[in-house]
Amino acid sequence: MHKPLTALLLAGLILAGCGWRDSHLNPGNWFGKSHTERVEMTNPEPTNPLVPKKTKKSIFAKPSAADLSLPIAQVTKLEIEPTNTGAIIYVEGVAARQGPYAVELRDISTPEEKADGVLSLSFRVTYPNASTPQGSDFSRTVRAAKTLSKGKLAPIRTIRVVGETNVQVIRRR
Repeated sequence: MHKPLTALLLAGLILAGCGWRDSHLNPGNWFGKSHTERVEMTNPEPTNPLVPKKTKKSIFAKPSAADLSLPIAQVTKLEIEPTNTGAIIYVEGVAARQGPYAVELRDISTPEEKADGVLSLSFRVTYPNASTPQGSDFSRTVRAAKTLSKGKLAPIRTIRVVGETNVQVIRRR
């Protein structure tokens, strides 16, 4: 086993060291020389390689799910805590019945409100399909938070959180 391998390596070294510089028998010429080509790159639209391209939907694709969320029954608490990068908005509310999930603060600001420095958020929850008991206020209390960067927070003077029956407002001093 060692003799054929040694003989093959020696033959390769001898052949590579031969004066057959341009010969196809020389292993250095097997892949050819590298060269540079000048090619014009055109990119008609800016793209982000990390975001997948939108494709046409198939006739077998599922339709997008309907929004089943509802405004929370009552907003009970609104606090803003400053951070190094902006602020965190903490909101607490009481749902109409037990079992809410998919809690979110959704931006519902109109362009006129944004121009006046008002950020309006809707406190929304999704309830289970099956009926659930109403229960105590403690068992129906849910919390949500939203972060704002310094850039988004700069023009805002008032933050409103809208529920089904009330609105909590906090203003910058």
